[in-house]
Amino acid sequence: MAVLGEEFTLCGLIASAGAGAGQGILGLEPGSDPDQVLLTDRGRTATLYKVSDQKPLGCWSVKQDQTITCPAVCNFETGEYIAVHDDKVLRIWKDEDVNLDKVFKATLTAEVYRIHSLPHTEPLVLFKGGAVQTLDALLAAPQQEIENVISDEVIRWSEAFMETQQPVLIFTTEKNGNYFVYVQKVNPNILHKYKLEQEESSHPLSFTAYTKNNILTLLCLYSNGCVYKILMSLQHSVPEEKQILSKSLLLKTVVSDTVLKGASLAILDKDHVAVLGCLDSPPNIAKECLSIWNTKFQTLQTSKELPQGTSGQLWCYGERFFLTHGKVLTVIVYKCETSSLAAAVGKLKDTQTTVSSYVNWNMLQEDDLGSPCAQQSVTAKTESKRTVSFRVIFFLSGFCIDSSQNDVEEELWQFLSNAQMSDFQATVGYIITGLVNRCKTEPTFYPRNCLVQLIQTQGLSYSLCPDLMAVALEKTDMHLLQLCLQQFPDVPEAVTCACLKAFLSINDDNLQGTNVNLDSVISYMDITLSDQVEKQSATVQNGFSSELMEEDSCDIQLTPKPHVVDNEELCPVGPQKAALLNAILYSAYSETFLLPHLKDLSAQQVILFLRYLQYLYIKCSEKVNMDFPGMLSPTINQIMDWMCLLLDAHFTVVVMLPEAKGLLFSLHKFVRAQVRFYSELNKIEGSLQELQRTKPQKDVGLYSIEMLELV
Repeated sequence: MAVLGEEFTLCGLIASAGAGAGQGILGLEPGSDPDQVLLTDRGRTATLYKVSDQKPLGCWSVKQDQTITCPAVCNFETGEYIAVHDDKVLRIWKDEDVNLDKVFKATLTAEVYRIHSLPHTEPLVLFKGGAVQTLDALLAAPQQEIENVISDEVIRWSEAFMETQQPVLIFTTEKNGNYFVYVQKVNPNILHKYKLEQEESSHPLSFTAYTKNNILTLLCLYSNGCVYKILMSLQHSVPEEKQILSKSLLLKTVVSDTVLKGASLAILDKDHVAVLGCLDSPPNIAKECLSIWNTKFQTLQTSKELPQGTSGQLWCYGERFFLTHGKVLTVIVYKCETSSLAAAVGKLKDTQTTVSSYVNWNMLQEDDLGSPCAQQSVTAKTESKRTVSFRVIFFLSGFCIDSSQNDVEEELWQFLSNAQMSDFQATVGYIITGLVNRCKTEPTFYPRNCLVQLIQTQGLSYSLCPDLMAVALEKTDMHLLQLCLQQFPDVPEAVTCACLKAFLSINDDNLQGTNVNLDSVISYMDITLSDQVEKQSATVQNGFSSELMEEDSCDIQLTPKPHVVDNEELCPVGPQKAALLNAILYSAYSETFLLPHLKDLSAQQVILFLRYLQYLYIKCSEKVNMDFPGMLSPTINQIMDWMCLLLDAHFTVVVMLPEAKGLLFSLHKFVRAQVRFYSELNKIEGSLQELQRTKPQKDVGLYSIEMLELV
């Protein structure tokens, strides 16, 4: 018997340059801890996640002109991480490393296909030419010549195992529609080559394998939905001539006249396999789903449709499925029990209730907020709480799904005005999830006022509604994004940078009339300043001007002398955009995770943001306490931190831009003046302390005024 449990989102997926979201990710490997996975995207970044918390633990990126070409893996012997970028450059780093440019680097002579890491042994490096080397042997001589084992063949899949305490690597290749299987033993170095028996009307889509008692079992999923089983012995001590492998039908997962596309196969235990794929039936109705099959009794145990589509990639670690679903990486918990005929046909009695230990922030359930002990108090729930739950269900089913936008707003206002409940946060999360899901499926539906009301309840976080800010970005709803940045304490750095790009890209004219909260800018910016500057430089004709009253000049065109204002004294952005940028400055972040995403800003956006930060820094320095008044106004530390982050991420680009030279010179000049000023203050402080030390103490009563003269 097999069942699918809870489902939650591990992280969002951002399409890399040149790679669409449908291509999935480059790889997902286990970390040093069973609750960790190492994700490598198809760009420049590798990220370590803690699955149960759905939070990143570390993030590392290569330079902008470099691309990671081999999924990062964890060396279980040393705890280090290994990756390959640009096919031949190998990098090794540790948890505490931040910049991959400064970690160990080795340039190889051949292109790497994959690195396989196994417990209690050295990682194995598989080259695109079919050669296999241990990492130690490779690092001892990185420029050694690598043998080309396969000719004109392309590697399609590879996996490594430990059998009798020795590593074994298997990989499949394809050439002109023919598929070959290679089995490589490392100690001793023995390579076996086999050829797969051909199918006339189908071809292999996915491979998986396992070893037991020196027998290697290879499972192949074909496009006709058939899973074939192939057995190979690992006891041969000498290479054999190329053999044709015979296969036996293990399972048929689809009906006739149905084609399987973009599929993956995974082994769960000795009697269960999982299949992820898209079924393309004759009426052109494509349906993607995840299913678990019992191979012993040829039965489907459970399945789940995936309406937002997948990349066809499936990973299985520790009774958890990892798969791409739309624009997110989804985790689905599963459980397989001992195979029996009763379980296979669904007649096995459920003798125990499975309680999940993971907090699912995306699907908060009534009366069960992720706590294992919540079910013990079900009978103690009050009648008022049941009434609240019924109202939530009624609201979601009746109004969030098919009602008009006005009806939804009216019902939500009545609901929130009368809502007195202990599980208010879960209720609000329920409602906003339903509204956001409808926004995603129905482009014309966008209840902005409802979303603003729900955010202002201060009962939400990014984890409760991870798709909300994505929808707001799509709708370019700047006010909603500002509220989310101000209210949510857990906005990921990738989303923060996406908001920053949106704020810097939008024109100030488009923000006129936008309902943006200006509380963070009124302490240092005159919101009518831009209008005043325009009036000062405008031409006056037959009009009234107090400066021209003394002059006898009427009926002629006059241009009054404009007030000369230093560019540094003028804010480079309008008040609405300044308020939005202040929300970015005020948001929480981790420098390790923020820097890789800051590198995606364009040069013009970086210059504009630096000019605004310079303006804020100058304004802050004019204050006695070096800070602006107000709760949401940026502090001097936040301004300096973001300025340093921008320069760290784009310094090599900024120094090459002609328009940035004046800005950098001005910043350098101003900071140098500040350093001198504080240096003099330190000298005065030292002198006063010396005077206080040398001057004898005397009783001056309760109150006195002393004058100290420094000559």
